[in-house]
Amino acid sequence: MQLNPMEDFQRDISYRLLKHNDGTALLAATMKDRFHDLVIEVKVEVATLKILSAWAEFRKSPTCDCCNATAKMAGLNGFVIGRGLQRKLSDVLGGSRGCGNLRTVLMGLLPLALNLGAAAGVTDESEMMDAIHEKLVGTCAGYVAPPAGRKGDAA
Repeated sequence: MQLNPMEDFQRDISYRLLKHNDGTALLAATMKDRFHDLVIEVKVEVATLKILSAWAEFRKSPTCDCCNATAKMAGLNGFVIGRGLQRKLSDVLGGSRGCGNLRTVLMGLLPLALNLGAAAGVTDESEMMDAIHEKLVGTCAGYVAPPAGRKGDAA
């Protein structure tokens, strides 16, 4: 039995964060599958997590109209990554002129800036993980309580 292209499908998403010496960071992502080759770059101010620029390009897409959604990326400029992220992405990239794939990839990419902010000034990996844990307590299941051995820990 021969499978159609959706019955044997693979999608690969990759994220990268790179801090620059000028106080900015580049958040980059790619999404590739049989129908897509998408590249996204977002420049943020590290101290505030404010988006300075947001850009995307469909190098390959299922329709010629997909690339029209990339112009909406500029609507993220000036947004400070944090509370309201899902709503902002929905407002900017939702609807019939938006793109669900852009929203999905950005929902995985942009929170990396929160980790960058939480790890600021720490060079030891173990200390960095503790700092991230402490600053992100309450944001997800992995950070329900303070890290072991920290003040406020019940153990």
